[in-house]
Amino acid sequence: MSNTTSGQGTLPPASAIDKLKKDEVDTWFDYPIRVQPHHTDYAGLVWHGTYLTWMEEARVECLRSFGVDYADLVALGCDLPVVELCIRYHKSLQLGNMALVKTRMLEVTGVRINWDYKIVSLDNQELCVTAQVSLVALDRERGKIMRQLPATFQEVIAKIAASYK
Repeated sequence: MSNTTSGQGTLPPASAIDKLKKDEVDTWFDYPIRVQPHHTDYAGLVWHGTYLTWMEEARVECLRSFGVDYADLVALGCDLPVVELCIRYHKSLQLGNMALVKTRMLEVTGVRINWDYKIVSLDNQELCVTAQVSLVALDRERGKIMRQLPATFQEVIAKIAASYK
């Protein structure tokens, strides 16, 4: 079933996230990781779901770097669940490897907050994972999508967008 006939899906096909332009690297938030035993399978390779955990950690730390503590959003009654995910695995990381999870807020479209990711070797020479994630702000009490983000979060989104210009 294609995205256009189902009415679902706004992320580009996986082929669109293969490699990002080299001049875009300066706009990324870097989150260093080291592969620990609990991140791997029996072959010593990173289990595929671990990459998602690292991406979420990087996103939370990126927001913190701009002054938003995720716990504060929760206290305001706001959650940011993932509603769409597109991921491409290029090269496996192994036990003991170090890498950078690079993330940036791509855009805010309507109620969606879209993020880009790539996981690369520390020297930026090897691309391991590329991904895009869409989040929505959810009113935790009502369980409904918030049509407007909390004011403090809107200010942070504006700061993040300004930092990319």
